[in-house]
Amino acid sequence: MVHRITMLAAMTMAVGASGCATFNTIPGTKVVDTKPNRELIEVCEKYRRAMEERDAPTLLTMAHTSYFEDSGTPKGDDDYGYEGLKDVLSRRLAAVRALRYNIEYRRVEIEGKRAKVDIRYDASYQIATEMGDRWERKQNDKRLELENDNGRWLFVSGM
Repeated sequence: MVHRITMLAAMTMAVGASGCATFNTIPGTKVVDTKPNRELIEVCEKYRRAMEERDAPTLLTMAHTSYFEDSGTPKGDDDYGYEGLKDVLSRRLAAVRALRYNIEYRRVEIEGKRAKVDIRYDASYQIATEMGDRWERKQNDKRLELENDNGRWLFVSGM
């Protein structure tokens, strides 16, 4: 009987220990704390700050020349590349009067020179319209895709 209780206790502890693997995460995120992950989060934070500052020139320097956006729709008439990104950034950010852009970092996946950063964003902004300024709020899950170009992470999609 004692042997059976000891075996049961040992098995319970073994199962409990194997299910409790913990990883250090980057503070304020759900992302495992590694040097490459930190580098990507820093780039994404620079992107977030540039969005809040409505700084289209800085955002453009963060995009790879192979940038392509399909806007998440099946039709192709709203797709654009790097040249289209210039227009989208300048036009859309010019209409924004104020912007708060928060990002919750959920996952980073690096495969060679490419990386995917899964986020949840929460954006509140004041936008100029023909009927006057109005406030809007958007929250959504999103994937930022980046490519390492000579030691520098640049966005290839998702901005």
